[in-house]
Amino acid sequence: MTKRYLDCSASEISQLQGQDLLDSLRMSEGRILMAETIGALQPMLVSVSNAELAASQSADLLLLNLFDADQPEINGMPTDIEADNLLKELARFTGRAVGVNLEAVAPDYQPSHQDFWQVSSGRLATGENAQKLYQMGARFITITGNPGNGVSNEAISNSLRSIRQAVGKQMVLIAGKMHAAGILRSGSEKIITKADVKEFADNGVDIVLLPAPGTIAGISQDYVAELIDYAHELGIMAMTAIGTSQEGASVETIRQIALMSKMAGADLHHIGDTGCAIGIAAPENIREYSIAIRGVRHTYARMARSVCR
Repeated sequence: MTKRYLDCSASEISQLQGQDLLDSLRMSEGRILMAETIGALQPMLVSVSNAELAASQSADLLLLNLFDADQPEINGMPTDIEADNLLKELARFTGRAVGVNLEAVAPDYQPSHQDFWQVSSGRLATGENAQKLYQMGARFITITGNPGNGVSNEAISNSLRSIRQAVGKQMVLIAGKMHAAGILRSGSEKIITKADVKEFADNGVDIVLLPAPGTIAGISQDYVAELIDYAHELGIMAMTAIGTSQEGASVETIRQIALMSKMAGADLHHIGDTGCAIGIAAPENIREYSIAIRGVRHTYARMARSVCR
C-alpha cells in the first residue's frame, strides 16, 4: 500500500516512481515542498551542493534547473562521481526524489540574450532528453521556462505530448509557467488560463504548474484557486511556484505566499532558485515555507530523518 510522501523514509522514497509517486504526493494533502536549485554554479556552501542544502532545510522534492542531459553537472557533489550517475547519487545522498527542469522553447522565438540562462540542446523539453534523465535517476520532469527563453504554452503542450509518448507512465510530468519566460504578451492572467490547463491535461500532464498568488502582477489568490479547482475537476494536481526571485524576499512575505497558495488549494508548493544568490532560495525561506504549510513537527521530521532509514 502506498504511503504518503510526507511520512516516507529515504528507502521508501527510493522505491517511488510514476503512479506510486503521484499517489504518495496526493495523499500528503497540500503539504509537499519542492525546492529548485542550480548545480551549474558554485554552490552557496562551496563544497556542498545547493540541492543538499535545500534538502537539509526540509525540501521534499529536489528540482534541478540548468541541468544538461548531454553535459551533466552538479557542483558541490564529489568529483569522483561519474556524470551519468549524478542524479542517482544525489537522490541517495539526500533521500529525496529528484527531478529536472526542461524548457519548451517556441520554434519561432528569437533569443534576446547570450547569458547563462540561454537554453542548450540538452535542456530542451524533448522525449529523448526525458529518456536520458530517467536512466540517470530523475523521477519527474518539470516543463517550464527560464527568463527570456521564449517558452510558450503551445510549445509546452507539444513537449508534453512527445515526452509522455517517450517515457510512458514511468515519470511524473509537471508543466506550466512561473513567469512570462520571454513571451511578454502572455503576462499577468494570460500566463496560464483554463484553456491552457485543459490543453496540458489532454497532453498528459500529471501536475499543472501555476504562479503562486502574489508572485506575478495580476495573479491573485482567487484566480489561482479557480485554476486549481478546474485542474482538480480534470483529475490532475496543481503546484504553485515562486519563480520571481521572491524566494529571496523577507520571511514574512514567504509565509504570506505559502498560506495564500495553500488556501488556493495547491497540492504541492515550489520555491525557486534565485534567492540571496543565484542557485538556491534563501535557505531559511525554504524552512519557513515548510513550517507555514505543515508546522514544525513535519518540518523537523523531514530535516532530521536519516537517509540510512
